[in-house]
Amino acid sequence: MKLILRFLGLLFAAGTILFVVAVAAVAGLLWHYSKDLPDYSQLKDYEPPVMTRVHAADGSLVAEFARERRLYIPIQAVPKLVINAFLAAEDKNFYEHGGLDFAGIVRAAIAYVENYGTGRRPQGASTITQQVAKNFLLSNEVSFSRKIKEALLALKIERTYSKDKILELYLNEIYLGLGAYGIAAAALTYFDKGVNELTIPEAAYLAALPKAPNNYHPFRARERAIERRNWVIDQMAQDGFITAADAEKAKRSPLGVTQKASGVRMFAAEYFAEEVRRELYERYGEKKLYDGGLSVRTTLDTKLQALATKVLREGLVNYDETRAGWRGPVAHIDVTGDWGAKLAEVKSLNDIAPWRLAVVLDGGEKSARIGLQPGREPGGFVSKERDTGVLTVDGMKWVRIKGRPPAKVDQVLQPGDVVYVEPAKEPGQYVLRQIPEVSGAMVVEDPWTGRVLAMVGGFSYDQSQFNRATQALRQPGSSFKPFVYAAALDNGYTPSTLILDAPIEIDQGPGLGVWTPENYERNFYGPSTLRFGIEHSRNVMTVRLAQDIGMPLIAEYAKRFGIYDNLPPYLSFALGAGETTLLRMVTAYAMIDNGGRRIKPTLIDRIQDRYGHTVYKHDERECIGCDAKKWENQPEPSLIDRREQVLDPMTAYQITSIMEGVVLRGTAAGAGFQKEIGKPIAGKTGTTNDYKDAWFIGFTPDIVVGVYVGYDKPKSLGRGETGGHLAAPIVKDFMKVALADKPAVPFRVPPGIKLVRVNLKTGARAAPGDQKVILEAFKPGTAPPDSASVIGLGSGEGSNVSDAAAPPPVYGVPPDAGRAVRSGTGGLY
Repeated sequence: MKLILRFLGLLFAAGTILFVVAVAAVAGLLWHYSKDLPDYSQLKDYEPPVMTRVHAADGSLVAEFARERRLYIPIQAVPKLVINAFLAAEDKNFYEHGGLDFAGIVRAAIAYVENYGTGRRPQGASTITQQVAKNFLLSNEVSFSRKIKEALLALKIERTYSKDKILELYLNEIYLGLGAYGIAAAALTYFDKGVNELTIPEAAYLAALPKAPNNYHPFRARERAIERRNWVIDQMAQDGFITAADAEKAKRSPLGVTQKASGVRMFAAEYFAEEVRRELYERYGEKKLYDGGLSVRTTLDTKLQALATKVLREGLVNYDETRAGWRGPVAHIDVTGDWGAKLAEVKSLNDIAPWRLAVVLDGGEKSARIGLQPGREPGGFVSKERDTGVLTVDGMKWVRIKGRPPAKVDQVLQPGDVVYVEPAKEPGQYVLRQIPEVSGAMVVEDPWTGRVLAMVGGFSYDQSQFNRATQALRQPGSSFKPFVYAAALDNGYTPSTLILDAPIEIDQGPGLGVWTPENYERNFYGPSTLRFGIEHSRNVMTVRLAQDIGMPLIAEYAKRFGIYDNLPPYLSFALGAGETTLLRMVTAYAMIDNGGRRIKPTLIDRIQDRYGHTVYKHDERECIGCDAKKWENQPEPSLIDRREQVLDPMTAYQITSIMEGVVLRGTAAGAGFQKEIGKPIAGKTGTTNDYKDAWFIGFTPDIVVGVYVGYDKPKSLGRGETGGHLAAPIVKDFMKVALADKPAVPFRVPPGIKLVRVNLKTGARAAPGDQKVILEAFKPGTAPPDSASVIGLGSGEGSNVSDAAAPPPVYGVPPDAGRAVRSGTGGLY
């Protein structure tokens, strides 16, 4: 008996020693790993990378910019259904354990022993807390040391943070495939929904993804994805989160994934969105742009943007088809076998719908059967559907064969030719199209605020990301002239001031020859009113006026309006020989339109940070009384506008009234504004030397629209392709639709202006029997001239004078009165 007791005592002592040694070993192990643990307190101030979202003025999403597509959502905003789906899939005892699920650990240990030596990845037993520790603080290394650190961190995290906070971190951090981080971004990416709109099968599918998103890809592994989703649904029913009936119904539903593209989301707004991205990058830097979670409300009017894109493209296509002609197919492929797969490999522009690439399958005399390029399913797979249509000879009548429309299809196309087509009015029929070589840009702006309502930087953003509205430096030609005349009107001239329209020669200095500016029509009208000079875009009159007021003054006005920073003091620059951008020109016209107030063009109304704080707003006006907490019969709030007055409001009205004449009877009259729109519109055409650029900027009291058309590598558009013929019709087509539901609002007449009846031709007061009479605007102290005083006549005009061919005598003016002074080179029609 004593031996037995002694043996038991010895056994107990040995066990005790072993226990103490084991505890010491475990304690040493824990101490070893604890000393190298990351600082888990950083979770308190954690700010995950969140994507920047850009919205139009009406709130619709325009674009998203991110490295990790994530929207941070507080746990209070996550529906119980979504929380339960993730708990059922990942950690059903989350709210009961202290960070470690010991039952799960045992199961994982048994599985590890069973699979030892098989090469299989060890089964995980990580709780949601452990996954937070791994995702935020550790790596994805598969090792015992990482698991030990993970467990230790999980225990510390549980003691520091609430369960809801831990779950919030988890649901916002996890990667769920297709570039989506967190449940809010995943709901949008997979189902185009907010988390509060998710159904049982949708929530279950998202909950199935954290372990291995690529293994349950909705397109490449659809069957496995459905199987995994259904397993989550079963777990939800087993844990009591949903009923068995709801589970069976949910399992019968299709996967229903409709992947939404990232990046720019709104069709036709690519140039606008990229310009916003550039501004955000310059303002905040790369990290803030892609990770800062900015919410950007832009000035974009979605309807006007779509309309601007449509009319500019139509204008470019019309010019290309009538002037440039057919240049041949895009490519040629073998149409034997699966033509769809071959056609899918031909690169196409994806932003010019409804145009599509098509291949000629077989042809006849009057029509050809074409196969349309198949689309790509989500995931990048070529669709198995093969759509066909008919291209008739009427659908290519714009093509010219020896100056005539083709009589047969095979005169233009052969089987295998790849071309662009557009649906015709008749179902199943198509019209032949080609990508135009000519390009251009369009800007629509609010003249009172500088808000850019629409911007189109070219025919196709897929074709060229170069934004011709903001980046292309082009000569504005005669569209610059209103600022020359505005400088004159602001300095004592009137719309009835007479300027000599007669040949002039400019001595440019030793060895530089003589510059002889010419009018577009190459004729002369003698002494003519300042109004006539703009309405009919008279180059020689403009040069004489620039001589009279001086180029330094014109350069000062050009700088005031933001057209040029430093305009060279050469007379040719009075004709628009300097280079500037369309956006600058449109903004300058907007300042005339609004009565001469300085504005800054903007694509952004407001920017908020990830917490909803406004960090930028464009409207800098001061609001007096807007901060009142309640109504106590105080004065109404008032806005204080401190913007600089760059032009006298009366001058602004005078030049506006003159530019109304451009549209009614001047160089833009042929575009048909009055006939097709019939509302007050002012504007100015512009055409550069050799017809390289065609401009028109038109405006109403509340909107300014500018267009230029030209080749990226400047070359002639062809004789006769002026701003009035090419650019003005595009603006007219835009305004016809944009103003259709707007009342006819006249331009606002500022106080002090006198409207006097004058003879349109002479500028003198209208006399009984005068046929062409208009109301002309005069400032206080000015009036129509009682006698002819003509700028450009007399001998006191400066040095280096040379006689020019003289016009017939007018109003008793001697025939040798034409004079000139030195200027720089250049000159535009």
